Amino acid sequence: MHLHSEELVRDISAKAQAFRIQVLKMVYNVQSGHIGGAFSAAEIVASLYFHHLRVDPGNPAWPDRDRLLFSKGHACAMLYTALAYRGFFPVEELMTFRQLDSRLQGHPDRLKTPGVEISAGPLGHGIAVGVGMALALKMRGTKPSSSSAPSARASPARVYVVLGDGEINAGVIWEGALVASKYRLGNLAAILDYNGIQQTGATADVLPTEPIADKWQSFGWHVQEVHGHNVAEILNALDRADEVHARPSLIIARTTKGKGVSFMEYDHRWHGMPPNKEQYERALVELQEGLPAWEN
Repeated sequence: MHLHSEELVRDISAKAQAFRIQVLKMVYNVQSGHIGGAFSAAEIVASLYFHHLRVDPGNPAWPDRDRLLFSKGHACAMLYTALAYRGFFPVEELMTFRQLDSRLQGHPDRLKTPGVEISAGPLGHGIAVGVGMALALKMRGTKPSSSSAPSARASPARVYVVLGDGEINAGVIWEGALVASKYRLGNLAAILDYNGIQQTGATADVLPTEPIADKWQSFGWHVQEVHGHNVAEILNALDRADEVHARPSLIIARTTKGKGVSFMEYDHRWHGMPPNKEQYERALVELQEGLPAWEN
């Protein structure tokens, strides 16, 4: 596990908060989009793109890049923001979000947007697609089996999947989880944005999934739990996941839907509702007030 400086943690935390402000502006501008789940994933996405992932914005198709599959595709305003600030396309393009002829549609399109690895619309497919990618990367050097160790000739690339807790209601998630365990895919890690709220209410009411850690462990995954808005914990968990070589990893990130805006937090109505002018101005003030805590 690497040592992460206080300066790095503060920088990524500040980016996450600034990204919330950017997402708010994007959704308000077009009066369409998903704020709640984008805000809950801010620290996860910022930690991945601004420290952990091996990517090359100048060469998005670099064969040995790490792959990030944003399975909760409806929250893509946060993904687009991270990609833009990481250099995959101009930051100014973010304000074309969800507009006709834009590369930044309401769900990510692998063929349109630089840096997007999976076209996401129907929820639940991220793990299954991630298994296919991880298996293909592993097979570059050797034929995998339940007892084989990774080949020295296999690709160094890793596959990361960002999941929403509502989408794990889908059965295909668990099919993919079983296959990942069978092939001992140590090059696959999933991060579960566990904010407890989905489109129609609390996940505990819609379809309870607890004890969530026990379920994934019973499927053969290495499981960790972190505070999903604590960048230091996220970075440490990602490091630990990289050290697991014989099975896939899951990081359960306990987060808050609508994080950073008091009247949006824990409220399922903000899953996909754009703010009006008054709500936008209130939200913007709250997010801006939270930014100096992380700025040096």
